[in-house]
Amino acid sequence: MAERSFKKEVEKLRAGAGEVFVGEGILAVTKALLQSGVSYVAGYQGAPISHLMDVLADANDIMEELGVRFENSASEATAAATLAASVNYPLRGAITFKATAGTNVASDPLSNLASGGVTGGALIIVGEDYGEGSSIMQERSHAFAMKSQIWLLDPRPNLPSIVKAVEKSFELSEASNTPVMLQLRIRSCHMHGHFVAKDNVRPAFGLADAMDNPSRDVSRIVLPPASFVHEEEKIHRRWPAAVDFIQREQLNEFFGAQDGSYGLVLQGGMYNTVIRALQLLDLADVDGNTDVPLYVMNVAYPLVDDELRGFCQGKEAVLMIEEGQPEFIEQEATSSLRRADLQTRMHGKDMFPRAGEYTTTVVLKALLKFFGRYQPDMQALERLPEGVRASLAPRPVPVPVRAATAEEMANTAPAPAAPVPELHPRPPGFCTGCPERPVFSAMKLVQKELGPHHISCDIGCHLFSILPPFNLGATTMGYGLGSAGAAAFSTKETSRRTISMMGDGGFWHNGLTSGVGNAVFNKNDNVLVIIDNGYSAATGGQDVLSSKASNKIRTTNLSIEKAVRGVGVEWVRTISNTYSITTMQDTLREALTTTAKGPKVIIAQSECMLNKQRRVKPLVRKATAEGKRVVRERFGVDPDTCTGDHSCIRISGCPSLSIKDNPDPLRTDPVATVLNSCVGCGVCGEASHAAVLCPSFYRAEIVSNPDRGDRLWARVASGVIGFLQRRLAAREVRYV
Repeated sequence: MAERSFKKEVEKLRAGAGEVFVGEGILAVTKALLQSGVSYVAGYQGAPISHLMDVLADANDIMEELGVRFENSASEATAAATLAASVNYPLRGAITFKATAGTNVASDPLSNLASGGVTGGALIIVGEDYGEGSSIMQERSHAFAMKSQIWLLDPRPNLPSIVKAVEKSFELSEASNTPVMLQLRIRSCHMHGHFVAKDNVRPAFGLADAMDNPSRDVSRIVLPPASFVHEEEKIHRRWPAAVDFIQREQLNEFFGAQDGSYGLVLQGGMYNTVIRALQLLDLADVDGNTDVPLYVMNVAYPLVDDELRGFCQGKEAVLMIEEGQPEFIEQEATSSLRRADLQTRMHGKDMFPRAGEYTTTVVLKALLKFFGRYQPDMQALERLPEGVRASLAPRPVPVPVRAATAEEMANTAPAPAAPVPELHPRPPGFCTGCPERPVFSAMKLVQKELGPHHISCDIGCHLFSILPPFNLGATTMGYGLGSAGAAAFSTKETSRRTISMMGDGGFWHNGLTSGVGNAVFNKNDNVLVIIDNGYSAATGGQDVLSSKASNKIRTTNLSIEKAVRGVGVEWVRTISNTYSITTMQDTLREALTTTAKGPKVIIAQSECMLNKQRRVKPLVRKATAEGKRVVRERFGVDPDTCTGDHSCIRISGCPSLSIKDNPDPLRTDPVATVLNSCVGCGVCGEASHAAVLCPSFYRAEIVSNPDRGDRLWARVASGVIGFLQRRLAAREVRYV
């Protein structure tokens, strides 16, 4: 069950020639693939393009009608290796994943693919989430393109430009026998717009044609001496062919007046931001029309020397707007100008910050510097709205003051204490009712008993355990690499063991071999906890091999326990209900103290609560609307019993836990309370009870459409409680 369904939206993919397609960027990308005659599509889910995989999955029926194969790959390397189908056959193929984490994983097959070259068009759609919204290291895909000579497109963020980029990427790949990387920022993926559609195209040469007529070309395989020829071929044949195609098809664009003594050179993906900054300076209108000379590089690599030099000819200076670092394009552009003996001054990172996302404000500040130096009449701050001017105003520099003498300090009244903020910031964490939270509550309790352990984390939802209130975990090295990240800590010089984390998604992605199998092979004696929440939850809730849900186009319901036993693990414990903190606690204690040798694996199973609610809530609403009896659980805190210790919040950290004023006038500490977002998992009370800290939690059942038995029981319970309350009130001692 994916995070979002596109069942309705994918019907738009049937639009024919001349129809106006209206929709989201990722839908436009899918439509462009079908219009281009793609034969196969593969990929690995991951933000910010996770929804592209979801769109492809929901559009599987449409793709099958056209003979297009959709492959949900086990990893980014698996997806990249799929492009091998385009090496010997005129098959157009596309893969997708997020960068740079995904490109890191896929770098081995991508290098081999780029070395040997391709016959059919090979397209890598990369979700470039540098800057805002990124959940990974701040790096760029550009380095991978340069390293392997893979052509990199960075189209302007509008649907017609993106669709054109997809279609032309296949043509560019075929014209130069080189794979092409298409970089899409998160805003491009999810922006809405329209374009004029074309008919979907069934591949002229399909997968069945290739299988019925097998072909091989040894010169495409990366083995000496062919591998030495590949490098020569890249430089002397493929590169010039790519540059010729880029120029002939005018993939890069020029805007504004091309004369003048200055200009702007920018990545295509930065176009909207730059135009907005120019609008604020009254140098562009709402349609993007401007007199400022712009060279928009929709192809970020390779650099087209003739276009760049022609744009810079006769200009005193240009400003390179290149987001991220290192400044690959700026360095290459400067070198190109100097080789041609053009003395146009190239500015870039000297006017922009070297790191960080280039928002409109950042670009605006750089433009003001540039225009202030070369075109002062266009730099005037008075052109800007008052609010923008205020945001650009330099902050006052604190003036150093003379240290006060002892006499002055004695005669000066103490400064009032800074007010304590009413609310403390809450770090990002697990969803309400997440089945992973009790695992880490149990881990904290075990460490309180046995002492601290080195904990190796992994990519996934469980990575939130490094933040308060758990504060667990020392490192994370990559998806499915939690166990490998602790591999060095297996030594006979101590009896202590490390704890490693891994999710079910990471397990099937990479962890079975690099983590579990490697630990067995090296006789590792540490503990691995595999969180099996039933989905690849961190990437949007897609199914994996061990998902319990049935999937008509995928195999599910496979056992993680059987898989780890299959590679040689003997000590395995499966906990089918992670919400039982005492069970988790006992199992962790046993794993850390047992005399059994070899890797210890704990499989902690409970369904991802977010996906469970997506599945259950519609059913509950439907049953309630039909008048059926529906019972749901809620937990609460008895304010008269709560002492204000807040152990439930410290150990659990559930978003549904908060505080409120203490009803007892003799106590000042606020009491805990459970908000309406509670889903009834019971972890807050379970954690407190497991820690032997708090008896104040209670469980209640909320009944919709109660039957006669429910009403009778409610009247009896209410009567008994009322009787006891009146009896207690009569015994109270009152002071007058």
